[in-house]
Amino acid sequence: MGESGGGGGTNWCHFMLHVIRGRWFSVFASFLIMAGAGATYLFGTYSKDIKASLGYDQSTLNLLGFFKDLGANVGVPSGLLGEITPTWFVLLVGSGMNFAGYLMIWLAVTGKIPKPAVWHMCAYICIGANSQNFANTGALVTCVKNFPESRGNMIGLLKGFTGLSGAILTQVYLAVYGNDSKSLILLIGWLPAAISVIFVYTIRIIPVVQHTSHEAKVFYHFLYASIVLALFLMVMTILEKVMSFPREAYAASATGCIVLLFVPLAIAIREELAIWNLKKQPPSEVTVEKPAEIEPKKEPLPPPDEPKGSTKSCFLTVCDKPPRGEDYTILQALLSIDMLILFVATFGGLGSSLTAIDNLGQIGESLGYPTKTIKSFVSLVSIWNYFGRVFAGFVSEGLLAKYKMPRPLMLTLVLVLSCIGLLLIAFPFPGSVYVASVIIGFSFGAQLPLIFAIISELFGLKYYSTLFNCGQLASPLGSYILNVKVTGSLYDHQAVKELAKKGMNRSDVKELICIGVKCYRLPFIILACVTCFGALVSFILVIRTREFYRSDIYKKFRENAEESSSSS
Repeated sequence: MGESGGGGGTNWCHFMLHVIRGRWFSVFASFLIMAGAGATYLFGTYSKDIKASLGYDQSTLNLLGFFKDLGANVGVPSGLLGEITPTWFVLLVGSGMNFAGYLMIWLAVTGKIPKPAVWHMCAYICIGANSQNFANTGALVTCVKNFPESRGNMIGLLKGFTGLSGAILTQVYLAVYGNDSKSLILLIGWLPAAISVIFVYTIRIIPVVQHTSHEAKVFYHFLYASIVLALFLMVMTILEKVMSFPREAYAASATGCIVLLFVPLAIAIREELAIWNLKKQPPSEVTVEKPAEIEPKKEPLPPPDEPKGSTKSCFLTVCDKPPRGEDYTILQALLSIDMLILFVATFGGLGSSLTAIDNLGQIGESLGYPTKTIKSFVSLVSIWNYFGRVFAGFVSEGLLAKYKMPRPLMLTLVLVLSCIGLLLIAFPFPGSVYVASVIIGFSFGAQLPLIFAIISELFGLKYYSTLFNCGQLASPLGSYILNVKVTGSLYDHQAVKELAKKGMNRSDVKELICIGVKCYRLPFIILACVTCFGALVSFILVIRTREFYRSDIYKKFRENAEESSSSS
């Protein structure tokens, strides 16, 4: 009995090691890392603290917002680092940058260090925001390579958890720190960094297993669990808006949030248990299949060796592009017309959406909403950001599989929807900001999984860690021009006009505030026009890629999985 108990304990330890090293536990760990990687979406919550404590005007605050977006979207360094270093190193670098950047912002806002220069604050927020690219490169790219035939579902889920990040972190900070939004900056400094460090060794490239219909069902189970979490967060956000919560209620809400966040762990353990039981089956069945498949599969292997003698420099092959879906080099992809179209669409779509999200706090203030309501706008954006991401990932994958619908067409429709949300802010009516928050959050969330999936499908996965980061470079450029140069300047101009009507000038006030419907009317009309142009440009990509999407774009991944399973 003693031996049997010991054997049971040993088996249990082996099973736990099997779970921790498995593909599905890696997916769960990636969910947690991505759930902490959306701190940039909380800028609207704590931006007023930065503005008030450091005495910034709106243009300076929008400049900080630009550097936040610059850091969040310039992921080329993390992508290049991911090409040459293991995943654990990428995640550790990201966690260090996250902690350092947001810690310095918190020290500045709380007055624990002398007031830093504006460029210092820009550097701090850029470093902190850039850390999320290391989480993306470490977690998202690894999961896409581990599940290449379910990339739409995978990207939608991972980016969905990032979309929920703002609401999740808000619940935790209300439970831990109360209603002190300055402490939120400290929380988003240490918590995401700690999560990355804890799971740093569980996320890695694992050999691809042949895609089955059961795998798709597992992703839907993850989806249902995440939808329950999102609905819980939405209900709590509404209740916190209409009721006065004591500290104990915030603690209970945060506890419920964390429990729901760990439901995917049960799904991952269930799947790893099924794999564990399969491996423990008698080997006779497996050994019968191996000789039948190994011999025929070895004959097709020589052809790939033929081109090796004729390899060329990456600069010489820039114009010699492979067919869509094959592995492009970095330069071939960046200098292609398809990437240029994506760049323009991203400039208009993500640039306008980021501008709207960054200014939500000031939009609510200008229209006379109370502070508690303004915070609910930010949470609504975060929650509907999630719904947009999972909708774009799962629905576009389903439409592609059933009807061969080009994924860029979904991007075009999402950009059109975004225009409606922007116009609701330009021409507000009672409660319109609630509707606009939902539409802008949904459309912004939907754009990212679509862009990332399109890049992986058109240009291959070989250099995906760099290419998907390059694909969003237009976003900070759009944010700078549309947020700082257009929205911030026009807001300050209108605020100065309002001061002049009262017989005052800029030097008479510490904080430049604009109140009224005109503050954001012209800027958001311009944003809507730019987004509409992005939708028209993305439709060109629909026309260019319709034949490609009518073909079997995942065929080569099925063949590779069959080869690897037959040789194992």
